[in-house]
Amino acid sequence: MTDEAFSIDKRPLRDLLRQVEEGRAQLPEFQRGWVWPHPNITALLASVSQGFPVGTVMTLQSGGDVRFKHRPIEGATPPPGTEPETLVLDGQQRLTSLYQSIKLGEPVVTQDLRKHRVSGWFYVDMRAVLDEQTDREDAIHFLPEDRIVRTFRGEITRDLSTRDKECEAHFFPLSCALDPDQWESDFEEYWDLGKEKRLLWRAFENAFLKPFAHYQVPVISLGRNTARQAVCQVFENVNTGGVSLTVFELLTATFAADEFDLRRHWEKEVKAAWRAPEYRILKDVSNTDFLQSVTLLATAARREGAVARGVAEDRLPRIGCKRKDMLELRLDEYERFAPLVVQGFKRAAKFLHQQFVFDTKFLPYGTQLIPLAAILTLAGEDAQSAGAQHKLARWYWCGVFGELYGGSTETRFSHDLPDVVGWLRGTSGEPRTVEAAEFSPSRLLTLRTRNSAAYKGIYALLLKAGAMDWRTGEKAEITAYFDESIDIHHIFPKVWCQGAGKDPGRYNSIINKTPLTARTNRIIGGSAPSDYLVKLAKSAESTPEVVHGHIRSHLVTPELMALDDFTSFFAARKAALLARVSAEMGKVIVDDGADAALVLDEADVEAEEAAELAEVF
Repeated sequence: MTDEAFSIDKRPLRDLLRQVEEGRAQLPEFQRGWVWPHPNITALLASVSQGFPVGTVMTLQSGGDVRFKHRPIEGATPPPGTEPETLVLDGQQRLTSLYQSIKLGEPVVTQDLRKHRVSGWFYVDMRAVLDEQTDREDAIHFLPEDRIVRTFRGEITRDLSTRDKECEAHFFPLSCALDPDQWESDFEEYWDLGKEKRLLWRAFENAFLKPFAHYQVPVISLGRNTARQAVCQVFENVNTGGVSLTVFELLTATFAADEFDLRRHWEKEVKAAWRAPEYRILKDVSNTDFLQSVTLLATAARREGAVARGVAEDRLPRIGCKRKDMLELRLDEYERFAPLVVQGFKRAAKFLHQQFVFDTKFLPYGTQLIPLAAILTLAGEDAQSAGAQHKLARWYWCGVFGELYGGSTETRFSHDLPDVVGWLRGTSGEPRTVEAAEFSPSRLLTLRTRNSAAYKGIYALLLKAGAMDWRTGEKAEITAYFDESIDIHHIFPKVWCQGAGKDPGRYNSIINKTPLTARTNRIIGGSAPSDYLVKLAKSAESTPEVVHGHIRSHLVTPELMALDDFTSFFAARKAALLARVSAEMGKVIVDDGADAALVLDEADVEAEEAAELAEVF
């Protein structure tokens, strides 16, 4: 934004509140509701009455290319169809509080400090204002809607229900602060034009009312040509004390100007399409995630159109889904691509099931769903062949085990869409994500909890390898689907490892863990493998050989377990897991033997245990 894009001046509070009343100043739809409790309003009124600054108001001139649906400030009732001259971006709470308390002439509907709804009037004790020992906030009182204060026993402690009672108590209603003449006349008449009371009124008027009449509010006014991206950024910068404005909320407001309810479409059309149990992997997909996928396709279509028109390479619009890109999304683009992306996310859920990722609890990267859905949407039938599915799986697992989708990922998304679609169609080589992915064998030693994507990836690969429950022989993915008690547990129990003096850096790693049901894990307990293998066979009413077969499905060597040979078991399991990771990534992973685990002190061990408990509960 340039200097000419905004202006700064001071405006009388009286004029600003008149604009609110007439509807010339309104709120953009994305502004949240008014939430100030009455003690905050008291502090605001006290500051204005003393001429103290209460911050700036920021407005946006309406009538530009970027249109927002708008609504009046709470309490204001301008004529229907009134179009605002300005939209309030910052200062809503202050303007609403001042409008309702000193301009509206009706009870202020607010809340107390416990956020309970209350309704009432603000009064100021005239004599307390003139007492230099009284804090200004203590001179301002909030009374119930009937203007009568009662104790919890119902005893009346203050009654201002009539004008005469207000005058007798010397309590001035703040609702008359900008037009006090009639109340002044009634006050003087009540006290029979007594000189003492007239002098008190003049002193009160000078000390309290004149600051309201002459108060000037600093206003920053943004020009009507301010870009949507700038409005969003400005709003977030000035709204540091509140909840950040999301792109979805801003687009909701802009689309609403064309009578399209984005929020309703998200709730009733998009999320509703994923409610079936087979799509439960999509339950944490957010509205912003969905918008990013739509934006990827919209920007890809813009680029394709520019190529068809012969636009030079260095002038082509880029594919992207950063905030700026999403804010430039047009309604016609959303309406075109949103239904397609809904289907793209459904295909993504099916693809993940084929990779044995069934639940958000073990979804390595929720963010990777964004480009995955866009890729499956754009590629269409070109993504359905066996060869294309194999390529897609390679890209997916390279992202997981390369741990490439943590942190800021929008740039990677913008590369993934054309890279992977071109690869699936055979028009380009390996995607940049596949080329960049690396997995170090020593990483297996540091995977100890579900906090990492690679840890969840190993879990999925074990399911994909056909892991069965050691006791029943049921496939783990079937057990997981019907029994939520399945989780990752130690193979060589922690208690046994501690007693045998094993390195916690090794026995707490994913190499010594596998998915087991709670019942199987209870049978294992803290026993040595040589002992619990016998118990498992007995519980399964089967032979040790059958149980050994179940165990091998977890890429584990049961013969080494039967010997309680942790060192050999550990080396063999590590090699088996690396081979599986290598196969899924389509990359050679050479184990250089540098597998000395990190030595953990007691604090590290306690942290690991706390993390595991947090996962369970």
